[in-house]
Amino acid sequence: MSNERPVYMGPRLRRLRRDLGLTQANMATDLDISASYVALLERNQRPLTADMLLRLARIYKIDMADLAHDAGGEQTARLQALLKDPMFGDIDVPALELADVVTGFPGITETLLRLYTAYREEHLALADRGAEARDNASEASDPVAEARRFLAARRNNFASLDDAGERLAAAVAEGGGLAAYLKARHRLRVRRLPSDVMGGAMRRYDRHRDQVLLDETLDTASQTFQLAVQLAYLEMRGEIDAELGRGGFATESGGRLAHKALASYAAAAVLMPYTAFAQAAESRRYDVEKLARQFGASFEQTAHRLTTLQKPGDERVPFFFIRVDQAGNVSKRLDGAGFPFARHGGGCPLWSVHQVFRRPREIVTQWLELPDGQRFFSISRTVTAGGGAYGSLRVERAIALGCAAEHAGRLVYTQDPASPGPESATPIGVACHLCHRPKCTARSAPPLGRPVLPDDFRRASAPFGFSDV
Repeated sequence: MSNERPVYMGPRLRRLRRDLGLTQANMATDLDISASYVALLERNQRPLTADMLLRLARIYKIDMADLAHDAGGEQTARLQALLKDPMFGDIDVPALELADVVTGFPGITETLLRLYTAYREEHLALADRGAEARDNASEASDPVAEARRFLAARRNNFASLDDAGERLAAAVAEGGGLAAYLKARHRLRVRRLPSDVMGGAMRRYDRHRDQVLLDETLDTASQTFQLAVQLAYLEMRGEIDAELGRGGFATESGGRLAHKALASYAAAAVLMPYTAFAQAAESRRYDVEKLARQFGASFEQTAHRLTTLQKPGDERVPFFFIRVDQAGNVSKRLDGAGFPFARHGGGCPLWSVHQVFRRPREIVTQWLELPDGQRFFSISRTVTAGGGAYGSLRVERAIALGCAAEHAGRLVYTQDPASPGPESATPIGVACHLCHRPKCTARSAPPLGRPVLPDDFRRASAPFGFSDV
């Protein structure tokens, strides 16, 4: 009696057929079977036999390994990640049941995953609308907030872009690098031109002259990244558009900002392929500088990439990331670690990310404790944009990368026995109007819902004295 398990590949067969631009009748003719049998195969009501696999590989000239790749494992991992949400904490779903759902009901599986993603987006949007009511701000139509919600709902991870990026990275390496690959594959020449000729652009795709133009003042990491972005637009547009299509955007600008973010994500996936980068991150204990040197990226690009290592089934340390200027304006914010960023108003001035401008290019570590007792560990450092020539404008910003205290032991930055531990955590708040710490001398506003006390007879050391009730 055979112990071989029937192989069901309905969703993959359907995707292959659509990628080839075929109807079920067309495929049936090619495979010498009936159209109804193709429909049964696609609905997982019939297994795909070895003979049928061989026919598919021979007729459509595809690699059997690609077709037979088990996508069910990825879907199972995504469902497992979904069920970790506290909302499902009281539901015990055995691993065998999950595998049965994914294998037997792929359509239902995809429906559940899409519904949960939509729920996450609406959950974040609801939080924003609550803040709007307090601040009288029209956040719902804010394109930046829309793009941030789109990324946050997916924990800043897009497995399809990571997979496509790994394949493209292998092709680029085989082709001798980005410039050589663009020349051989797309007949595009890379040219570096002075800033005044570029007219304010860092990168420009000149399709009429078959060339990619780069500002010559860009540093090496930035030039490489811009070439990778252009390559992503040329070869990963389908995957980018597919991910973008799963989001709902109220504004055109919100969709465009998300599209730009996905293109940058795809570029990072090419320069820092998921599998190799994730393994290197673990072996180097998340040393950002070492990783940046290994992959030829900048400190900020590397820190940003670390926030994306949440591919279902291959998750690494979950990080959050923020970038601010000296005025406190937030220009980038990514959360994969459950850090409650302030969506309105400034952040806490006691967080070192607001203080590292006095110690440029130096990594500053800090333990943080929120009012509810949650602890996080962060590193902060300044980064520079612009420059590259005498008189060129330079912009100094600060970035912070952090994780929950439970993961901090895996980071190289906590290994020095002489360095402070979590017991020395700095008490911070999300934002002054949400923080109820009574003795904070850095406070800029009283907390919501707490009456301010008069100072006729007593002046507290904190800027605002407020009632305990």
